[in-house]
Amino acid sequence: MTGSCGEPGALKGARRVREAARENGTAPTVVTASRADFHRPPQPVIFAFIDDQRAAGHAVESICRVLHEQGCQIAARTYRSWKQPGRTVAARTITDAQVIDAIHEVAWTTNAAGQKVLAPEGLYGRRKMTALIRRTAVADASAGSVDRAMRTLGLQGIRRSKTVRTTIADAGGSRAPDLLNRNFCADAPNRVWVTDFTYVRSWAGFVYVAFIVDVFAQRIVAWHASTSKATDLVMTPLRMAVWQRDHEGHPTTAGALIHHSDAGSQYTSIKFTEHLELEGISPSIGSVGDAYDNALMETINGLYKTECIRTTVFQPGPFRTVADVEYATAAWVEWYNNRRLHSTLGMVTPVEYEQAHYDALNRERQPV
Repeated sequence: MTGSCGEPGALKGARRVREAARENGTAPTVVTASRADFHRPPQPVIFAFIDDQRAAGHAVESICRVLHEQGCQIAARTYRSWKQPGRTVAARTITDAQVIDAIHEVAWTTNAAGQKVLAPEGLYGRRKMTALIRRTAVADASAGSVDRAMRTLGLQGIRRSKTVRTTIADAGGSRAPDLLNRNFCADAPNRVWVTDFTYVRSWAGFVYVAFIVDVFAQRIVAWHASTSKATDLVMTPLRMAVWQRDHEGHPTTAGALIHHSDAGSQYTSIKFTEHLELEGISPSIGSVGDAYDNALMETINGLYKTECIRTTVFQPGPFRTVADVEYATAAWVEWYNNRRLHSTLGMVTPVEYEQAHYDALNRERQPV
């Protein structure tokens, strides 16, 4: 009972802790971590929160009472035992703290306004985050320590959603045969390119974005955005891809490159097929209405929509104009090629994978 004399000391202290936590924003760190996936946050996080509240003048019992109310049970005696001088800290606790710091460093960045915002790496799930932390910060980080750290920091990874078909097949027109037969493999760059386009809703209307991807390292070699689905939507990135490879010192070879697409009317048009012939590129077209015949491109379109369009990582606000889509797409492609780890490539980036191939060729050509 409270009686006419007011709240008991413990309740009054707990109320003060709650109010202070709301004011300075320290509570969500622990509360969010305890509620995410119904897991308890690591003890170092809880004890760091208690340390902060003690520094603000609150009693340990009052702090623990508030944590208990939020589903994060911790006894005052447990905290005091932790603070005992000479206490040995478990190796896992040290590693967990290192991993938390490492993930926090890579998962957030500072924008032009000086605000902390999610970095592209903050979109990673546990497997990619584990690979990233092992190669950049803590070489022996376990999947379990990364999983615990991500829960503590409120990171869950992003999941792909269903893709939507945007190309309209020209069922009555003549088209090239399917040279791949769903075999999306290549033994070197500039052997197989796959291509497709998708759409983005903007305030100015639909924006269509076409990509060309080299199958060997799944590198995006060219892309183009337009408000029209005319043939130039797919012709422009083709010209860009040929120029890009030549500019890098790895030009395409006539007769050695296959260009694979779906049966969209843009890819079966006379204008486009004539340009492929001019460049010495062999056309390959999948069957009508079968997404599996261009499965790799469907996957990359899905990644683009999930990571670039449906998050605020590459575009903080709505897509108002074509320029907004272009800026976000350019940033995503740069990250995708140069920083994004790919599980199918052994957790390296497309650029790294390609460079390793060329480095190996150069070593073979050197005289012994």
